[in-house]
Amino acid sequence: MANDTSEKYHKHSPANIDRNNVVVSLRNIKKAFGSLEVLKGIDLDIFAGENVVVLGRSGSGKSVLIKIIAGLLRPDEGTVQVLGKEIDQLDVHELQELRSKIGFSFQGSALYDGMNVRSNLEFPLVRNKRNLSSQEVQKAIEKVLDDVGLSQTINQMPAELSGGQKKRIGIARTLILQPEIMLYDEPTAGLDPLTSEEINDLINEVQQQYKTSAVIITHDLTCAKSTGDRVVMLSEGRFLREGSFEKVFDTDDPVIKKFYNYNFISDS
Repeated sequence: MANDTSEKYHKHSPANIDRNNVVVSLRNIKKAFGSLEVLKGIDLDIFAGENVVVLGRSGSGKSVLIKIIAGLLRPDEGTVQVLGKEIDQLDVHELQELRSKIGFSFQGSALYDGMNVRSNLEFPLVRNKRNLSSQEVQKAIEKVLDDVGLSQTINQMPAELSGGQKKRIGIARTLILQPEIMLYDEPTAGLDPLTSEEINDLINEVQQQYKTSAVIITHDLTCAKSTGDRVVMLSEGRFLREGSFEKVFDTDDPVIKKFYNYNFISDS
């Protein structure tokens, strides 16, 4: 099935993955909200330098999963280790320090509407690295803006930016702290195909330039194939399949076939 449409996408280039270095380890992760079981026993290892895509329908538990990785939610059962530290064992200060090494690209970009681009980028840097001089702060802002291709927007307000530009500035806002892990929440949601392709390319550039590991949650198959070194399919709280994009979709599983066909119904 995947082979029939493989020419429609840019396949992700192989990354420099260190399979001896596990940066995120999830074991038997369970999470429920009342009687609703969202995650029903998730196991996942993410290696240094690896982009892992978690695919699934809306409401399948993808966002809950990355919030657990970031320490924003606690699982009901199971263990979460990030960069060698078990999150449940960390005090508030230690958890804050760990989060500074994790870049979270929110679906809505999470920019402050009342601040221009410069101030949006300056805020997390000054809050987390108080010993920097104003010159060092300015240099860091200019670098990340150049890295995301938006140097010209430095004095613009979020309302003056396009959807794609907001996504890029949101990513720049996380990169300014030079994270080791990036978490992308539906990075191409609401974007046109060309802008989506630009965001996919940026995710790959971040991986290569910043040597990050990443979890990318999406229901966009083009994003999955363009950015993922490995793909996992999440359905009804469990992982159904895991591997390359081609391997995940080379199956007669009706749930996976339906998900694939829905994504490309407009191509027929």
